[in-house]
Amino acid sequence: MFSIYILTYNEELDIAACIESAMLSDDIIVVDSCSSDRTVEIASRYPIRVVQHPFKSHGQQRTWMLESIPPKYEWVYILEADERMTPELFAECVQASQNPDYIGYYVAERVMFMNHWIRYSTQYPRYQMRLFRHGKVWFTDYGHTEREVCEGVTSFLKETYPHYTSSKGLSRWIEKHNRYSTDEAKETLYQLQQGKVNWRDLFLGKSEVERRRALKDLSLRLPARPLLRFLYMYFILGGCLDGRAGMAWCTLQAFYEYLILLKVWEMQHLPTPNLEAKISPDMEIPNTASTTTKVDAV
Repeated sequence: MFSIYILTYNEELDIAACIESAMLSDDIIVVDSCSSDRTVEIASRYPIRVVQHPFKSHGQQRTWMLESIPPKYEWVYILEADERMTPELFAECVQASQNPDYIGYYVAERVMFMNHWIRYSTQYPRYQMRLFRHGKVWFTDYGHTEREVCEGVTSFLKETYPHYTSSKGLSRWIEKHNRYSTDEAKETLYQLQQGKVNWRDLFLGKSEVERRRALKDLSLRLPARPLLRFLYMYFILGGCLDGRAGMAWCTLQAFYEYLILLKVWEMQHLPTPNLEAKISPDMEIPNTASTTTKVDAV
């Protein structure tokens, strides 16, 4: 058995289905970023732990969670509200957690959009660190998301998990990626000033994770990024094979890339008090919240 952390923020539409998919484990912990909707109310109906903590960044939230909320079991799995645990993935996780040779495992997502699996234009299989031995994996910030720091040897699972990336509607997707593009713009400036491309990992990386990270760092330095991203996703990766949903997905990703570039230009040429903030991914955001609350379901 292993424990499952579920990260949430205003997930009243997804949280019930997510929890029910994870009920194969008898230790589920919802870590909520102080939602303003009914997420906590719905989650508290289940025999699980529900903890609220103010959100600073994805990396910091995960690290706080791992340091502050002890799991019942040695191995843990990180699940997000718009993702699902499957019986096949759960069974493989149980088996993998018994292997003493590894401290963590990457799991590939299946992006679901417009009721269609976007198999080609999402670089499938695209892996994320999800199952690991507690105390052996930590997270740091990178752009709008995070990167893991592993203290040991890792491997990959064969089973995948569905990710319903627009389950709350296109308006919510656009709103979310508007926020994400600001963080990505800050990360772009930081990488251009202080980062570099790992050419060895780009061509000789041992895993998909290493190659994808190097490609990401390279993409920040390419001209016409929105157009290049669309051409790469739609034609080279084969997004055209994903049908109408693939066309829509590739167009939205190109728009997202363009939005990042516009915000980079804005930060460079139209400075404001908010945009002049330090652009380091380790930026410290003042904590204006009062206290951390914990709600245990009966």
